[in-house]
Amino acid sequence: MPSFDVVSEIDLHELANAVDQTNREVTNRFDFKGTNARVEQKENVMTVCAESDFQVDQIKDILHNKMSKRGIDVACIKEDELFIAGKEAKQVLTARQGLDSDLARKVVKLVKEAKLKVQSSIQGEQVRITGKKRDDLQDAIALLRNAKVGLPLQYTNFRD
Repeated sequence: MPSFDVVSEIDLHELANAVDQTNREVTNRFDFKGTNARVEQKENVMTVCAESDFQVDQIKDILHNKMSKRGIDVACIKEDELFIAGKEAKQVLTARQGLDSDLARKVVKLVKEAKLKVQSSIQGEQVRITGKKRDDLQDAIALLRNAKVGLPLQYTNFRD
């Protein structure tokens, strides 16, 4: 039976490259000279540090630009609150990966409500959709592409 998996993943290596390019641009820009503005990364958590909230916003714009040029969807970034401690403003950005249980249930519900001739099941942090015909699976992909689920989705492991 043909099947495919619905996942939400980002390439952490490309994310690291985008952070490196952002740091390089921040060190070279005139308006950041003499400041300790930077982006720190640990796995999929990034911390934007600068002297003011305005500079944090500028660095986030640079980071989003670099990420989009590297093929990373900016919609997968979750921004925490900006906090200011002394002379430094920080904001934590988290790159979300995988479908959490609520989002997976939402995807399954969307597929079932569309009354397509496919079955969907949650398997960890992904949803597997199976059907008798390839055309039914392509209809399911088209449905999910048009749906607003709040996280970018990829369709992998397509098997006939």
